[in-house]
Amino acid sequence: MAKKKIAPRVDMPVQDPAERVGNFREVALGYSLEQAMAEASRCLQCKKPACRSGCPVEIDIKGFIAPLAKGDVAGAYSVLREYNSLPAVCGRVCPQETQCEGACILGKMGGKDGEKAAEPVAIGRLERFAADNFHALSACELLTGGNACRLPRAGLKVACIGAGPSSLTVAGYLAARGAKVEVFEALHELGGVLVYGIPEFRLPKTVVKREIDALRTLGVEFHTNWVGGKTFTIRELFVWGFNAVFVGVGAGLPRFLSVPGEGLVGVFSANEYLTRANLGRAYAFPTYSTPIFPAKDAVVVGGGNVAMDAARTALRLGAERVTVVYRRTREEMPARREEIEHTEEEGVRFELLANPVELFGDDKARLTHMRLERQALGEPDASGRRKPVPTGEFFDIPAQMVIMAVGTRANRVLLEASPDLKLNKWGYVIVDEATGETSIPNVYAGGDIVTGAATVISAMGAGRRAAKEIAWRLGLESGD
Repeated sequence: MAKKKIAPRVDMPVQDPAERVGNFREVALGYSLEQAMAEASRCLQCKKPACRSGCPVEIDIKGFIAPLAKGDVAGAYSVLREYNSLPAVCGRVCPQETQCEGACILGKMGGKDGEKAAEPVAIGRLERFAADNFHALSACELLTGGNACRLPRAGLKVACIGAGPSSLTVAGYLAARGAKVEVFEALHELGGVLVYGIPEFRLPKTVVKREIDALRTLGVEFHTNWVGGKTFTIRELFVWGFNAVFVGVGAGLPRFLSVPGEGLVGVFSANEYLTRANLGRAYAFPTYSTPIFPAKDAVVVGGGNVAMDAARTALRLGAERVTVVYRRTREEMPARREEIEHTEEEGVRFELLANPVELFGDDKARLTHMRLERQALGEPDASGRRKPVPTGEFFDIPAQMVIMAVGTRANRVLLEASPDLKLNKWGYVIVDEATGETSIPNVYAGGDIVTGAATVISAMGAGRRAAKEIAWRLGLESGD
């Protein structure tokens, strides 16, 4: 019997690089229905799907792909929303290649006798398609299998501090099960890193708003401009009648390299630069009144997704030359392969195996250039990547703006107002790994405030674990 031929993966339509560098519209254009059905039909519908074990929020992946293969978008979306409060977001920003798609059995087939190995099912692209193309009239109806949305049970109230991906996951999970959930956000817009950190060309704000509106349909109440640790404390939330509190405030305090010249005019953290561009709408100046710093030569230090976002944003905001400086090689970069490829396609230059040692300015303290030292790769470090070793070879490159995208630390505003909250030596909240509970009873935490800077989907996975424990404690569902 002839072996069944595996269809090639359906390419994602994208804006042409020469066009997209001049706008902030989304780069990836999304599948058509025909393309989505063709890609969904590649799924093997495995009896023991390995892809699901690779998903931090445990989505029934084959369960949502099966209806898509038949063109049933509503059916696919209803499965997704049982597990994921933010499917349109996850379909765009999750590192599927190292998680669900990385575990896909289809991607492990072939590759013998000169045959090219099959590519995994494009799970993220299908998730995005289902979320974008089904406009739910009632998120409640979808989340409860067509039954009326459960009314909040008297006396069951949960507070979420922060409106980022981990808190939004908690809110969606618990609200769908009958808890009254209120979310307290320090900024004037909801979404956390989804709105201040990720550019419009990768995650449109309309997509985030649509996901949050679905949570409002479930009865989630949102409060903006409420700063945890200043406007209120964790202790006060319990006084106000909340049964449980989830802390999902992220880790937004930027890191720098502590090299000479970091105080010069033109040196930014990636947090500040991207917040100005995204939340402050500097990309639409002067329609919005937030200006952006002008620079002919822009340099971004770092190799993660944040570095790629900053570099591509600088290019769109007028920099003639943008260079990403990274101390290891391309293979060690933590950014998604797709983001690195898009960055290169748009004309950003990569200066690899190089590390900044000093920044220089003019007589008015304005940045003019930076000095780098060549690196060589040594033995692997704690991350498993080969450690960069200085070579003693130095060189200079021009720079009127430098964006440091080298990680973040925990913001201590809420933490200092909560002395009973135990922290580790790096200043992050200590939690029970299985439940997310902190040292304070009925206070849970998840996301970057626990792990340090990580992915959106890992924060959502932490939120889901905590939400399941809270639901069990409140009697909203039975434990496993």
